[in-house]
Amino acid sequence: MGCYRVEVDLDLCQGHAMCELEAPDYFRVPKRGKVEILDPEPPDEARAQVEEAVAQCPTQALSIREKGD
Repeated sequence: MGCYRVEVDLDLCQGHAMCELEAPDYFRVPKRGKVEILDPEPPDEARAQVEEAVAQCPTQALSIREKGD
C-alpha cells in the first residue's frame, strides 16, 4: 500500500483506456465502459507508472491524492 490514492471523476471519464494501456495492473476499462481502478492505493514502487497513466488521460478524469490531504 502506498502513501497516495488514485481517484476518478466518472463524469469526466469517456472510456478511452489510455490509463489501462499505461498501467494495466491498476486500471481496467471494459468495452463501452468507464475506468475501474483495480488498486486505489497502489504501492510506491508503481508510482511512476500510475502517474504516467494519470497524465495520459485525455479528459483528466484521474487524479492522485496524497494520503493525509
